[in-house]
Amino acid sequence: MKRLKLVCLHCFMLVIQNNLLFLSLSKLDAATYQVTYQLKILTTAFFSVTMLNKKLNILKWIALLLLTGGVALVQLPKNSSKPNIVYDHNSSDRLIGLFAILAACFSSGFAGVYLERILKTASVQLWTQNLLLSFFSIFGAFAMTWIYDWEQVKLWGFFHGYNTTIWIVVALQAYGGLVIALVVKYADNILKGFAVSLSILLSSFISWGLLNDFVPSFTFVLGASIVILSTFLYGFEPQRQQQKIITPSSSEIKLQISKSLN
Repeated sequence: MKRLKLVCLHCFMLVIQNNLLFLSLSKLDAATYQVTYQLKILTTAFFSVTMLNKKLNILKWIALLLLTGGVALVQLPKNSSKPNIVYDHNSSDRLIGLFAILAACFSSGFAGVYLERILKTASVQLWTQNLLLSFFSIFGAFAMTWIYDWEQVKLWGFFHGYNTTIWIVVALQAYGGLVIALVVKYADNILKGFAVSLSILLSSFISWGLLNDFVPSFTFVLGASIVILSTFLYGFEPQRQQQKIITPSSSEIKLQISKSLN
């Protein structure tokens, strides 16, 4: 019963996070949303330190700051630098959007680290834990569907528009969820953040090389370089100077014993 309560709390946090993201998307432009949401990397590190007592030195914090900035540059929309784009969000709406996205960052960091704590302390198997999470997440997803898309569902049906491509994406998402659970259980959320950031770069390069529907900009190349640099920087461990332990030889030990006896 206690385990079910923990799983329900995690699912509840995800529902709150998704609703905050919907709210911020309706109040902010794409560039502000993408850049600000990368703060979830830092909130994840913060909760890893406070909730799991993880130790991070100054070098790792610098790497996390670089990763946050690098991913923000990579995901920055191409048209964000054009001055002729005018957004009709007033200042109060923009402030609400900023508060919502910041709250979503903290919710994301807390929920991720909370899940890590559940997975690493759970007495049940990982697959059972994932089934519990999926089961309780259905209720939150249904609530969001009822709030935002119920009219369309009544008109067209729940599975309207589902084709082979959509089902492949659903299967890949399910597989990715299992892989992420394994990463969180046997590594941690911070390393998961680095892996997700590198996957963004990989998918972008695949889109550029194979699909020809993406052209890397200077901002993207700069952000990708920062992400790669931060990854190496986070994994770098400075060599500690080992103290040389001098062990006496057997003859020296015998000499010391004879002196002590005399």
